[in-house]
Amino acid sequence: MSELMGGSVSLPVRADLRALDADALAALANRGLVKRAAREADREPPALSSGDGATVVAEFADGVRAELPEGGLEQGRCTCGATGACRHLLGLIFAYQAALPETPPSEDEPPAEAPAWSPGGFTDEDLATRIGSRLVETARRTHRSGYTARIRRGAAPVAELPAATVRFLVPGDLGYVHTDARAGVRDDVIALAVWAFRAADEQHPGADECSVDVGGAPGAAVTGSGLETVIEFAAEVLRSGAVHAGPGLVAAAAGHLAALDRAGLRWPLDATAELADQLTAYRDRSARYAPERLADLIAELFARHRAVTADGGAGHRARVLGSEEAAETPLRRVRLDGLGARVTAVDGQRRVEIFHGQAASGVVLVSHRQWETDEDGPALGRRRIAGATVDAIASGVLVTESAIRSASRTVRLSAGRIAKSTVTVSHGAWEGLPPGLLAYDYAKLAAELDAMPPRPVRARVRAELVRVLAIAEVGESWYAPGAQRLSVEIRDGSGVTATVEATHAAVAPGRLDAVAAALDGCRGRPRFVAGSVHRSGGRVVIDPYAIAADGPPVVPDLAMPPTGQGLGNADGTADVGDPLAEAVTAARDVLAEAAHSGLAHLPGAHTDRLRSARAALARVGLHRVASSLDEVVARLGPDPGAEATRAWVDAYLRVSLAADLR
Repeated sequence: MSELMGGSVSLPVRADLRALDADALAALANRGLVKRAAREADREPPALSSGDGATVVAEFADGVRAELPEGGLEQGRCTCGATGACRHLLGLIFAYQAALPETPPSEDEPPAEAPAWSPGGFTDEDLATRIGSRLVETARRTHRSGYTARIRRGAAPVAELPAATVRFLVPGDLGYVHTDARAGVRDDVIALAVWAFRAADEQHPGADECSVDVGGAPGAAVTGSGLETVIEFAAEVLRSGAVHAGPGLVAAAAGHLAALDRAGLRWPLDATAELADQLTAYRDRSARYAPERLADLIAELFARHRAVTADGGAGHRARVLGSEEAAETPLRRVRLDGLGARVTAVDGQRRVEIFHGQAASGVVLVSHRQWETDEDGPALGRRRIAGATVDAIASGVLVTESAIRSASRTVRLSAGRIAKSTVTVSHGAWEGLPPGLLAYDYAKLAAELDAMPPRPVRARVRAELVRVLAIAEVGESWYAPGAQRLSVEIRDGSGVTATVEATHAAVAPGRLDAVAAALDGCRGRPRFVAGSVHRSGGRVVIDPYAIAADGPPVVPDLAMPPTGQGLGNADGTADVGDPLAEAVTAARDVLAEAAHSGLAHLPGAHTDRLRSARAALARVGLHRVASSLDEVVARLGPDPGAEATRAWVDAYLRVSLAADLR
C-alpha cells in the first residue's frame, strides 16, 4: 500500500478521500453537518494515523476515535455512538485532505479539470459486492422488462431513473454512490443506473446528456404493444362519444386498468385511468369533464400503440409505454427549493400544486393538496402542510426525510413522519440550480423544446416543462382585456427574448397584479422567473409560478389582490388575433366535439364544420394538416368503422402537434 506523509505521519494513499468535496459530502450526509465538521477540523484537527490496510484513523481531542476503511462512509466506525455519517468521520476526511502535500501548479499547464468518467465500467460482480446478489437479481427483473433513464456525464455522473436519481461521486468507487431513495429501500437502483450508463456508452458515446432505453427482452420479437384491447376500448369511446357512453363502457375500464397494471405499462395506465375519469365526470355533470381532454386521451392511447408497433418503434418501447418501476419510492433527506404554485378550482374543490426544484438531481417534483372549500389562492396560501403554510413551502426551502416520490415525479410527505420536515425562508438564490433546470440562454432552451418527442408519446411526467429562466432585462408589457392576459417581454444576456404570459383566474385574484409588480421592479430587480415553458410564435413563453427579485420569491397565485388600481405600467391593448392559432384551435375544437358526441352520432352539419376548419388551415399554409380533415369527412357515415377511427386519430394528432409547435 502506497503512503503519503501527513506531517511526520505516514498515511495510506486514498484516491476516494482525495476526490470528496464539500458538495459530495453534503449529498452523503447533510450540509449543516459538513460545515460544522469543517470548522471543527480546521480549529482543532484530529491526530491521523494508519490502521489495517488502507484504513485511516483519527483521534479527536474529546477522546473520540474514528476509523474509515475503503468502501464508503457506511463502512466507517466511530466511538461517538452516532448512527450513519457523523461529524467525526467527516472531520477525518477534512483532516486527511489538509494533510495532503501541496503540488504547486505548473506555469506551462492550465489547471486540470476533473475528468469525465463512466460508471458503465463497473462489472456485475462489482455491483453484487456493493448491493448484494439479491438486489442485483431484483434489478435484472426490471432490466428484462425495460426502463428509461436520463444520463448526465461529468466528474460526478448522474442517472435519472423514473423513481430515483443516482449520483456517482467518486470515480471508479461504488462506495460513494448517492441516491435520493431512502437507504436500504431501493438500492437496486444503483445497478439500474450502472446498466443505463452502459447503454449510453454504446448508443450515445461522448454526449454530455442523453436519454436511453435500457433492457427489454434481447432479440425477442415484439408482436404488439400490449395495448390492443385498450385501443379497442378507446375506439368504442370515440365511436359512442361521452354523450352516449353507457355504464357498461365506463365499467369496462376497470378490467383494462388491472391488465395494464399487471403488465407494468405505466403511461398507458395513467392515460386510461384519466379517460375513465372523464367519462365518469361527464355522467356526473362535473366540471372536471372537458371535450378537449377526452379527445387528447383517446388520441394519446392510439399514438403510444402506433409508436411501438411501427417499424423501428420497438426500440422506444420502454420510453413510450413506461416501466415497471415501483409506483412510489421513499426518499432519504432531501432539499427542495420552492418554485411556486398553481391554484385551480373544479366544482367545489380547490387544488394547489406546489413545484419543488431538487438541485441534487436537476428535476422538478410536484406536491399537491386539495380541499372542499370556496377559498381563493391567498386564503389557501395560509393553510398549513407539515407544520408550515402553503405559501412558505411554495416560496421557501423544504428539507425533509419524509418524502415519497412517484414515477411521475409527484412527491408527498408520508404520514407519521411530518416532524422530520423543516421549511426555511428562501431569498430566490436560484443560481445554484443545475443547467438542466436553470436557463440562462433562451435560444438553447428553445432548441431543447423543439427536440423533445411529440407530447402524446412522451413520459407522463409531472412538471416536465417547468424551468427557471434567468432575467437579464425586462422589456415592454401589454394587457389584452378580452383574454384577461398579461404579457411581459424578458431578455437573456444575449438579448434573446422570451415572454412571461399570465392569464387571470377568479381563484387567483392577485395573479396578474403580482406578476406585473414583480417584473416592474417594485420588489427590486427581477432576477429569475419559474414556470411552465412552451413555444409559441417562434419564441419561448413561460406561465409564471414564482418570480424572484429581492427577498423571498413572489408566488402570483397566492398573492393578495391590490386594493387600488392594478397592473402597474402594463399597456392596455385590443386583442390581436393570430390567424394560425385561431385556425388550429378551431380545427381542434371541431374534432374534439366529434369525440364528445361520438362518430356514430354526429349531426349532418358537422361535416360542413370540418370543411370550414379545413379551409381555414389551408389559408394559413397548413396544407398537410388540412388534408387530414378531408379524410375524416370522406370516412364518416351512418356506421363509422375502423377507417373512420383511423382518419380521426390521424387528423387529431396532426392538429394537436401543430398546436404544440405554432
